[in-house]
Amino acid sequence: MKALLTSIFLLLYSFFLSAQSTGNIPQWNTLEITLSAKETYKNPYTDVDVWAIFINEENDEFKRPAFWDGGNKWKVRFAPNDSKGSWTWKSYASNSRDKGLNNQKGSFRSIENTSSNKLIKKGLLKMSKGHRNIVHNSNEPFLMVGDTPWAIPFRATLEQVEYYAKERQAKGYNTVLLMTLQPDMKAEGPNKRNTELGFKRAFEDLSNGHLNEINIDYFKYYDGIIETLIAHEIVPVHQPVFHGFGWKGLEVLGKTIAPDEYERYCKYLLARYGSSPAIWLLGGDHNGKDPGVLESGEMIEEWDCYAQPTGIHYNPCDDYLADWANGEREHCFHNNKTYHDKEWLDFQWAQTGHDGAHLYHKVERMYNYLPIKGAANGEPTYEGMRDGKKGLGWWQGEEAWMQLMHGGTMGVVYGAATLWQWKISATEKGWESWTDQATSWKEAMELEGSIYVGMVGKILSDYNLTDIQKRWDLSNNKPLLAKEGELYISYLNNGGAIEIKNIPLVLNYQWVDPKTGKTLPLSKVSKSMFTAPNHNPWVLIISK
Repeated sequence: MKALLTSIFLLLYSFFLSAQSTGNIPQWNTLEITLSAKETYKNPYTDVDVWAIFINEENDEFKRPAFWDGGNKWKVRFAPNDSKGSWTWKSYASNSRDKGLNNQKGSFRSIENTSSNKLIKKGLLKMSKGHRNIVHNSNEPFLMVGDTPWAIPFRATLEQVEYYAKERQAKGYNTVLLMTLQPDMKAEGPNKRNTELGFKRAFEDLSNGHLNEINIDYFKYYDGIIETLIAHEIVPVHQPVFHGFGWKGLEVLGKTIAPDEYERYCKYLLARYGSSPAIWLLGGDHNGKDPGVLESGEMIEEWDCYAQPTGIHYNPCDDYLADWANGEREHCFHNNKTYHDKEWLDFQWAQTGHDGAHLYHKVERMYNYLPIKGAANGEPTYEGMRDGKKGLGWWQGEEAWMQLMHGGTMGVVYGAATLWQWKISATEKGWESWTDQATSWKEAMELEGSIYVGMVGKILSDYNLTDIQKRWDLSNNKPLLAKEGELYISYLNNGGAIEIKNIPLVLNYQWVDPKTGKTLPLSKVSKSMFTAPNHNPWVLIISK
């Protein structure tokens, strides 16, 4: 354990390089500036706003919010977007009389990033020109291959996150969806990680319906979790306060929180984690209309100088009244498009629920909505839901490939029962049977389906799918994604043949087994008809 903590310290040091006045900061690495308040505040988290403006010799200007880090300390984190720049910075505070927070100044130089971490080296994330995909700042592609260990922030230890990240990276995952805090107001248990019924508290007053009394030690620990994930080239999706089922279904705060408290917390997360690769998921598991979502989206638009992707994740009922809604229509009929016309909204994530049904119409509709936004099914049936009976094995692989083919071109997402809760043991109590199975989080990681979803990322890693289009019109209504004349990808669930119109004869094609990733020999395109080797599932890739 001592060796692990030492490695975590070195990891954090490499990402949060401290340089108050001068120094060399590699491109896309984080400079951490510490400011010390001269005045005393009753509640530093709520009573004063602090920020800094960074300018280089090209007059590129970046504004970054600061966050309170305990005592009289505020910190600003900033990652330079260039590799040969001279930068200056100046701090500002809503209390301009506090000379420790206001009008502090410094300088540094940005240098080339020689890190072996591809995630950091390629730059922070943004939406593509066509708005359908995430790309790096370098414009290199980022096809999301996501997992849903939602409860990691408040249940897992650093040692467990290291194990998790290493295993998921090896399987091909590059994204994780996280509840940044335990959102159920009525949840009870020890204030401990890795303890049955236990969870760490991010705010002392959450159970009373508020987010004002912050626990700084919680977020210092969360720093280590985030940097462990990023060290394994996995991007965190920060969901501030859940709006739907939550952790145990015990009255989530997100539905009733004061809008200004939600917005303040979102800004805190942006300040603390927004200088490293991040995705912001402002709405979680509801209709997107919850208090503070709109206000936080507008805040992100103003304060996220890197413009990293921001979106909403919906509950399963998109155009019907679900039984579990108890007649309350407000939960439903959102059509996965709340605030769709807003500039700050970059993507929409559907949810197909947990009944083991392959539902593709949601991403099809989302793909066709205007203006164009990124689309994906952010929550299929978790493997092992309903007492270990639903979404097992290859069901997950078929789901991922078919969601991609139907227009969820932003990427694919996997989930497993008891992994998302971060269940400490196979026998830990606290969840109804529909969301449970007899496994711990670690055992759930070994479920077969996780291999097949990760394989999507492995198979497609050498191809640029950025802004690829759903083009079933070129294939007699068979599954096809295309950058016409350059790249074609088809998934045939039962093999068979596919004919593609206007296919250039200068391209090459290859059949890939989606279960194993094994490929058949590369061949030259000589005709428009392509026949799979047998009636098993196959992926056809045609490219330059």
